[in-house]
Amino acid sequence: MDNQINPKIVASEPFLSGRQTDLQGAVAAINAGQVSATSLLKNALAAASSPACDRAFIRRFDDQALAVAAAVDAARAVGLPLPPLAGLAVSIKDLFDVAGHPTTAGSRAMIDAAPAVADCPAVARLRGAGAALTGHTNLSEFAYSGVGINPHFGTPVNPVTFGHNPTPRIPGGSTSGGAVSVATGAAWAALGSDTGGSIRIPAALQGLVGFKNTQRLTPLEGAIPLSSTLDTACAITRSVRDAVLVHGLLAARTPRPLARPLQALRLAVPQTVMLDGLDSDVARAFEDTLATLRAAGARIEELPLAPLAHLAGLQAQAGFAAAESWAWHRARLGLREADYDPRVAQRIRRGEAMTAADYIDLVHARRVWIDSIEAEVQGFDALLSPTVPMVAPALAPLLASDQRFFAINALLLRNASTINMLDGCALSLPCQAADQMPVGLMVWGPAMHDDSVLGVSLAIESALAASTTTTTAAGSARRPTGRSA
Repeated sequence: MDNQINPKIVASEPFLSGRQTDLQGAVAAINAGQVSATSLLKNALAAASSPACDRAFIRRFDDQALAVAAAVDAARAVGLPLPPLAGLAVSIKDLFDVAGHPTTAGSRAMIDAAPAVADCPAVARLRGAGAALTGHTNLSEFAYSGVGINPHFGTPVNPVTFGHNPTPRIPGGSTSGGAVSVATGAAWAALGSDTGGSIRIPAALQGLVGFKNTQRLTPLEGAIPLSSTLDTACAITRSVRDAVLVHGLLAARTPRPLARPLQALRLAVPQTVMLDGLDSDVARAFEDTLATLRAAGARIEELPLAPLAHLAGLQAQAGFAAAESWAWHRARLGLREADYDPRVAQRIRRGEAMTAADYIDLVHARRVWIDSIEAEVQGFDALLSPTVPMVAPALAPLLASDQRFFAINALLLRNASTINMLDGCALSLPCQAADQMPVGLMVWGPAMHDDSVLGVSLAIESALAASTTTTTAAGSARRPTGRSA
């Protein structure tokens, strides 16, 4: 395994220097002539080259990105309307085809991949909206881990936790480099995938916003699959309103977030599994957040939701990810297993023992389980849970111990992966106090409740920002939000 930890990142690294505003704020500034797209892109590229962003990118597209930003500035100079993303930096997980570049899924086993002949649909939609694509970002090999470790290209260190503790900590995965690119100011948004939490986990551990939409809403063609049943193309952003914007572009739809005040919302907190074994920082942040929302008038009810306890049994034989990744990888593994991360190969090979009958049984059992969950959550605008039960753990012990790695990986995936099995949608937003390491609040619901989840998340983000403003005025800042006020 890769046992190197980047020694260059220090606690004084200005990892938040590019987060004075969110993507929509930057677009507005470009349209108003307050700043050029080129200057903002150069800032992003400088951040991508900084020590805090070390190992976040596998390959860079700097020249192409600069050309896009220059074209936006030229259009504005002659009074042409600007595209929605206005030449701003967007990073792409190394699972998605970008024309002219190979797609290698963070794996040495894919190092001989030919350059893609065309953008995949998700990338094409971002490019068409004026994104300056800055590069392919690092990830857990083949997206098969919630930790973010990569032994081939190195592991990017969580840049946000250095402000609290100089111990190098995991970035979260599998969209590790994408989250680091946003956290450091190297990108305004990051395209990634979420199969069991791969967008929401790194967002939670780095104080960002990650939205996993209902799977069917965004195309997956032209992306290296982990699980065709569970994979979702989606993004990490700096604010909930940016999540709404980017989701609309990726899904080619106009989101209509639920527009109701917090006082009119009925929210549920599932009591089964999702609150088990929370570390003290997560428990404190979650309870403080619920108290803030209740004080703002939200109706929050405890919900047993007992079917959540049945999920582990459904996946006892490895689940969809193992079965479907084995189908995709079995020929390549037979030829090049030595080029795989051994931990990833081990998880893929769990699918080798599943029979067709086992798989069909799992499909049917999932449908029954989804029906049971959906029946119990009817009438709620959204459900609230911690995104992950811990703050980012130290990196070194997970590099050194397979046992520790797999135990932490299971905990990181526990809450978030429930939504993928539900075929649902979920958004993680930061909810920690100012003196804490990042903690994610997961707002979630069943399939096709995306606009409800987005609307509730906007209301929650606003309530937490108002709480921050009030307590800051009183001399005790409570919690940062996804974007500055």
